[in-house]
Amino acid sequence: MSVICGVEEFCANLDRYVGKKHLGLITNPSGVDRNLTSTVDRLYASGQLVALFGPEHGVRGVAQAGEKVESYRDPKTNLPVYSLYGETRRPTPEMLTGIDALVFDIQDVGCRFYTYIYTLLYVMEAAAEQGIQVVVLDRPNPLGGHVVEGNILEAEFTSFVGYPIPVRYGLTIGELALYFNNVYDIKAELTVVPLHGWERHRFGDELGLPWVPPSPNIPKVETALIYAGTCFVEGTNLSEGRGTALPFEIVGAPFVDGAVLADVMNALGLSGVRFRPTAFSPAFSKHAGELCQGVQIHVLDRASFRPVETGLLLVSQVAALYPEFEFLVPQAGRRYFFDLLAGTDKVRKVIEDGQPLTELFDQWKDEHHEFQRRCEPFLLY
Repeated sequence: MSVICGVEEFCANLDRYVGKKHLGLITNPSGVDRNLTSTVDRLYASGQLVALFGPEHGVRGVAQAGEKVESYRDPKTNLPVYSLYGETRRPTPEMLTGIDALVFDIQDVGCRFYTYIYTLLYVMEAAAEQGIQVVVLDRPNPLGGHVVEGNILEAEFTSFVGYPIPVRYGLTIGELALYFNNVYDIKAELTVVPLHGWERHRFGDELGLPWVPPSPNIPKVETALIYAGTCFVEGTNLSEGRGTALPFEIVGAPFVDGAVLADVMNALGLSGVRFRPTAFSPAFSKHAGELCQGVQIHVLDRASFRPVETGLLLVSQVAALYPEFEFLVPQAGRRYFFDLLAGTDKVRKVIEDGQPLTELFDQWKDEHHEFQRRCEPFLLY
């Protein structure tokens, strides 16, 4: 049976959820119904939509990672579009003037470092300050809700790419909103419009729903799964495959021998995955226009594949093999970007010391159980 997302229920029952309120919508191209009709179009037709808010990549998804998004007027609806990834990352009181409820409809990827979930958190905080209702239209976690992976981020490493949750947290965006609202004592007037027909063990391409890339470099559900591990590469001088047809599924650099790296990774005997040597030249981003060698990550069994451990072991093996490998050096007064992604500096220090990561991995298992225990009151499915 196909899963029905929150947008369907919400648009069919606006009176029940928001009455005649003036609405602001936080969305991007992934905010669509089962017929690929944009949530923007559906709410605009109601006559209640008065403003749009754009996260990283923008409402229409035209900006690459890290690019500032400007405020403008949407050419299709002529509504104001306020950027939440430019001069400010949270709605200002001026932006919220004339808005009675904020609706959030974006497909998440289930990973801690994905910025949309912190846009949601900031929206909830701003709405609570102004006494504005927040409505989250729930969508499936494409990685399922049955597995938690990675460490819980240490509070001192909190940033727009990480709060104190595991890397792979196993919650829907609606469940995560409930968790944030409670754990951070936001006190937002929060409504989650639930999914229908979702089961926690199912991945995003097993649901009978079209997959719209939530950002330019997550073209497939398989990419989202691998991204949970290879996003760490962004904090190094390795290419994570941006600027190629396989972002986050291939990793390499001009100084890497792909055949050697594939042999080393395959020798680890990691469950559910194999590594194939490959060569590529990124069209943009790191090593643009240079011939790189590395590996393509092939997931053979999603159930047993553990992307977080796989990605970190890949970084550690490259660091051990190639003296040219580097963690990107932070600007003065800032933290290593790798540490922000990892949620700790322990991983980087273990890799720099040439020590195995297994002890850290074992410690994290207790953190998984504790997080799952804390999440139980907020589970909707």
